[in-house]
Amino acid sequence: MSTRIDRISEEVRKALAEAIRSVKDPRVQNGLVSVVHCEVTSDLRYAKCFISVLGSEQQAKEVMKGLKSAAGWLRREVGHKVQLRYAPELVFELDNSITHGAHISELLHELKSEGKLGEEDRA
Repeated sequence: MSTRIDRISEEVRKALAEAIRSVKDPRVQNGLVSVVHCEVTSDLRYAKCFISVLGSEQQAKEVMKGLKSAAGWLRREVGHKVQLRYAPELVFELDNSITHGAHISELLHELKSEGKLGEEDRA
């Protein structure tokens, strides 16, 4: 992938994260929403945006519905900030990597407190 596409992807991620804070939809405002990563296609027509939601699975589903309904407005806001000829169409995908990482960290902490981690594993 080219550095230009990477740069544009990062700009789209920043602009989207900023725009999400202004969304009036209560479904989006209720959860702690963060934009983990964006991948813009080489023709700059689509941006796959990976969204992380801190909360229950039901909250995450509601946030995703809210984002999908606000996609047109978010696309326009991102288009104004990034200033490309065409604003990429935003495709949202739920990213569970932060939740998964927190779960693994919790498991490691439990093992450490139970003394089941070996001496060489401790840092």
